Amino acid sequence: MAFDGITIANIVTELNQTITGGKINKIAQPENDELIITIKNQRKQYRLFLSASASLPLIYLTETNKPSPLTAPNFCMLLRKHIGSGKIIAVEQPGMERIIRFTIEHLNELGDLCTKYLIVEIMGKHSNIIFCNEEDQIIDSIKHVSAHMSSVREVLPGRPYFIPETQSKLNPFTLTEELFREKIFPRPMNVAKAIYTSITGISPLMAEEVCYRAGIDGGIPTDGLNDAERVHLAHTFLRMVEDIRDGHFEPNIIYKGKEPVEFSCFPLSQYQDYRSVSYPSIFPVLETYYAEKNIVTKMRQKTVDLRKIVQNALERNMKKYQLQQKQLKDTEKKEKYRVWGELLNTYGYEVEPGAKSMEALNYYTNEMIKIPLDETMTPQENAKKYFDKYSKLKRTKEALDTLLQETGDEIKHLESIAASLDIASSEEDLIQIKEEMMEYGYVKRKNTGGGKKVRITSRPYHYISSDGYDIYVGKNNFQNDELSFKFASGNDWWFHAKGQPGSHVIVKSKNEELPDRTFEEAGKLAAYYSKGRQAPKVEIDYTQKKNLRKPTGGKPGFVVYYTNYSLLIEPDITGLQQVQ
Repeated sequence: MAFDGITIANIVTELNQTITGGKINKIAQPENDELIITIKNQRKQYRLFLSASASLPLIYLTETNKPSPLTAPNFCMLLRKHIGSGKIIAVEQPGMERIIRFTIEHLNELGDLCTKYLIVEIMGKHSNIIFCNEEDQIIDSIKHVSAHMSSVREVLPGRPYFIPETQSKLNPFTLTEELFREKIFPRPMNVAKAIYTSITGISPLMAEEVCYRAGIDGGIPTDGLNDAERVHLAHTFLRMVEDIRDGHFEPNIIYKGKEPVEFSCFPLSQYQDYRSVSYPSIFPVLETYYAEKNIVTKMRQKTVDLRKIVQNALERNMKKYQLQQKQLKDTEKKEKYRVWGELLNTYGYEVEPGAKSMEALNYYTNEMIKIPLDETMTPQENAKKYFDKYSKLKRTKEALDTLLQETGDEIKHLESIAASLDIASSEEDLIQIKEEMMEYGYVKRKNTGGGKKVRITSRPYHYISSDGYDIYVGKNNFQNDELSFKFASGNDWWFHAKGQPGSHVIVKSKNEELPDRTFEEAGKLAAYYSKGRQAPKVEIDYTQKKNLRKPTGGKPGFVVYYTNYSLLIEPDITGLQQVQ
């Protein structure tokens, strides 16, 4: 979710409950575009983190500190001089703008009480932290914006501070039902877009949520709504504005599996099929969401090179496989040549010298066929020519059968590596995947000279079923092999997504009969940790370990089994207890 006006409203509500009336104790600037302000209030200490980063502007209370440079930047020194021991009188949000305005009282050099404003603008790449006097004149800012950089507003010392009105949006707090209908519905666009482009502080996500709560498809045109739907939509929106005004927020993070996909200050009805985790405050939501999102992003960045290698190898092998299939199809005519050769040996005495073809009865089908002939050859020589073609195509087919098997196995192996990259959750997981890729020649092994083997610390996922059974999930092919053929005992149960790459899942049975619920939970894990994790349902094969066989010379993760059961299940791990 974007850092919209509703999130800012939630932040302001909570800041007023925590730091308003507090005294500033410390100001630090750990990065060029970040501040950490320590505030003492009601015998508690709060650490306020402010970031005007162009890529990730943020504001929240945190318990985490960051090291500061030995020499404080000029902006930090200025703030310390003016408001280093100031008192926070108010925290406000103008309208529903993505702006927070801190009113701070302090004593100047003469001992007179003065007022200053610290203004935090959370506006994407235009984010800034601006320090103003009581006349709203800019004293300084963490980023300077000259007229060359912006034709809308200069942010420089001595310039007046104002909020630029570039979009002429409506303030939701002054909206009435009549004004909502008058401004939204005449716009020639879909309903959700009409809402978030017309009203301050509303993100596309919350516009879609309002439509969903009103039972309306946000993607339909505004002129596609009847009068009753328009009234209901307006009422739904105004009820949400009332909750914002009253500070009735319910911060939460929406997860798809383990990955955070959205956060919000209100329950998101449109994500009812996803897992929602509620929090008592917006601050842990922001800290947790962006920290977890950052881990996912970093992991994807770290796997880019490996994914590219796998994808290139897959594309090469796919082309090779298609070519081999085409060549195999060409060998299907070999039987025709064999029959022609036999018929020429049988009826060749009837062929007149110089004939270009011969008609004969095919005694395999009781049909007359026409056989082309080389008029410069005798019937026996023509027959030999066709037998030679037959023998060559037969040898080609036998070779292609082997090559197709090898190429098909190579494709499956590469797809399984790609699936392992999808579920890797740490650098340790990537080390083991890279080790496999080096072992099979996809990545060149660097000669370090020492000959030391890479230390593998990655371990399979470990879950506990609702009935208390241990379930293990391999993160890559090496772990899959280890689980299936070394760790599992004969009566333990093995689960895997049918016909697609994925993790081997082992349930330790304790030599007991497993409850149905444990089978379902293990199936869900096998579905989730497979290539089909985005599908609504995945077919899972499961059998006891004693029924598994490792094919001779098979690549890691490859198994053979002839006795199994199947179940169709949703790839969902919500509620499953993970041990590590």
